[in-house]
Amino acid sequence: MAYHPFRHLGLKFLAVAVAVGLWFTVAGEQTVERSLRIPLELRNRPERLELAESPPGTVDVRVRGAAGLLSQLSPADVIAMVDLSQAKSGRRYFPLTRTQVRAPFGVDVVEVTPGTISLRFEPSQSKKVPVVPVVEGQPAPGYVAGTVSVEPAMVEVAGPESALQRLKEATTEPVSVSGKHGQVREEVTIGVPDASLRLKTPASATVTVQIQPTPADRLVARVPVRVRNASRGLSVQVVPAAVSVATRGAKDVVDALRPDSIAAFVDLVGFGPGRYTLSVQVEGSQDFAVVRTEPATVLVRVK
Repeated sequence: MAYHPFRHLGLKFLAVAVAVGLWFTVAGEQTVERSLRIPLELRNRPERLELAESPPGTVDVRVRGAAGLLSQLSPADVIAMVDLSQAKSGRRYFPLTRTQVRAPFGVDVVEVTPGTISLRFEPSQSKKVPVVPVVEGQPAPGYVAGTVSVEPAMVEVAGPESALQRLKEATTEPVSVSGKHGQVREEVTIGVPDASLRLKTPASATVTVQIQPTPADRLVARVPVRVRNASRGLSVQVVPAAVSVATRGAKDVVDALRPDSIAAFVDLVGFGPGRYTLSVQVEGSQDFAVVRTEPATVLVRVK
């Protein structure tokens, strides 16, 4: 088909006119400068080194460009980058120049502040620490929080050597027992307070809190004081022969206690004839706790 240079001549003139108009619009637009605070990206971190201090998250730049273009520019459109591939242990300084700032086409970077980034590196280490569950709130009236368990009990934490030396434990997100009257079991995230440290493998923990009825207190009177380990052929007199025992436990348990169901005694192992002031002991029980005896000591005559 033969080429006809004058075919669609009107459309060609229109296209040229539009292009010339756009050129004059852009060329005539005022060039301005603007200051921005932009993100700082750290790239190519060495595997065996850790940042011992929190690096700056932003830097300041001054950019130049057409007024219309800069008015639509956001800090996220401009990013500063520092290459850490040559980093070594200790305090290191990294220059930050205009060439390390990525900006959209038509935007020129005039200045970067600061011109140098100071970072301190330490060898990367790891160690295992216990997980301490955090429990908050008050159970329902008449109940108290009892035994608290957590699984896993230990986690491995990695980070700068000096920060790891200070770390004693990892903690969990808080587990609330507010208003509860039964067992609370919740899966929560494990973390460490120091931002320079991290779990080697991100993990969650299962925290179990036993909610128990509030212990009741009861003073059981006239509990007989028995004698143990007295040598053969000796007679023993205990004054007073009975004491009161303050107990604590579940209400139904302590209410059912009788004087003869509590084993109070004095131990005479190694004692011969004589007169002694001895402490009253009470045999332990899984059902209730012994708070004290009244009196705490008794007079023992051995003949």
